[in-house]
Amino acid sequence: MLPGKHIIVTAGPTHEPIDPVRYLANRSSGRQGFAIAGALAAHGARVTLIAGPVTLEAPKGVERVDVETAVEMAEAVDRALPADAAVMVAAVSDWRVEASAQKIKKDGAPPVLRLVENPDILATLAKSSRRPRLLIGFAAETERVIEHATAKRARKGADWIVANDVSGDVMGGETNAVHLITADRVESWERLPKGEVAKRLANRIAGALA
Repeated sequence: MLPGKHIIVTAGPTHEPIDPVRYLANRSSGRQGFAIAGALAAHGARVTLIAGPVTLEAPKGVERVDVETAVEMAEAVDRALPADAAVMVAAVSDWRVEASAQKIKKDGAPPVLRLVENPDILATLAKSSRRPRLLIGFAAETERVIEHATAKRARKGADWIVANDVSGDVMGGETNAVHLITADRVESWERLPKGEVAKRLANRIAGALA
C-alpha cells in the first residue's frame, strides 16, 4: 500500500498551437495514464494527475491538473514537487511551433512552420535536486521497441521505462502489451486491458516504495 506517498502522474497528449485554430498533436487518449493514477490512488497514495487535453473523468480520489502544452505540463510537474514517485505516461510533443497570433490563410503555398524543441520533462526531472525516489518514463515505439526503450532509460536517467509498440491501435485502444525495463532486467507482459496494466504497475511501485 502507499499511504502517505505522493505520486505525480502525467497523461494524455499535448497540443502545441500553430495559430488560434490549429495545433500539433498526437493520438494519445490518456486512458493508460488515467488508469495508472486511479490504481495508485486505490493503493492509498496521494496522486497528482497532470492531464493534457482529454475527455476522460478523473479517477476517484485523484487531484487533477489540466494543461494544454508541453511547457504548461513541465511547469505543472515542477509545481507538484516534491513527490515520492513520478510516472511520466503523457505523450508529450517533442516540438512546438512559433505560433501565429492570427489564423494562417491559404495563399497557394504551404506555410513554413518553424519548430522549437520542447522541454524534456523526464530528463529534467531526473537531474533535479527534487528528483523523486522512483522515476518512471514511458516509451512509445514502432520498431526495435526494447532496444530503443532501454537506451531511453539510460539517456533520460529514469529508474524504469515502460515500453510499448504503438504501431497498431494502442494509443486509442483499450488494451496494451508492455515491457517493464529496469537497470537489470526486461519483463514483458502479455496484452492486457489498460486497467490491468495499471494495477500491475501500481503493485510494482508499491513494492519499490515500501
